[in-house]
Amino acid sequence: MAIIVNVDVMLAKRKMSVTELTEKVGITMANISILKNGKAKAIRFSTLEAICEALDCQPGDILEYRKEEVTQD
Repeated sequence: MAIIVNVDVMLAKRKMSVTELTEKVGITMANISILKNGKAKAIRFSTLEAICEALDCQPGDILEYRKEEVTQD
């Protein structure tokens, strides 16, 4: 996937646990795990806003675009 979710990076920078983030944001541990593992297909802006508020960051600190490399066989 070309969109990388850096929630774990921001958690480390803020020295915050996943449990603390789930409590502040009000979403389940399973949903944070889906985001962290890059398995999410979408994120609500309200959730993104809550994560940014809890981690005191910008959406660009959490979401990153990387162009996928095409390999030729």
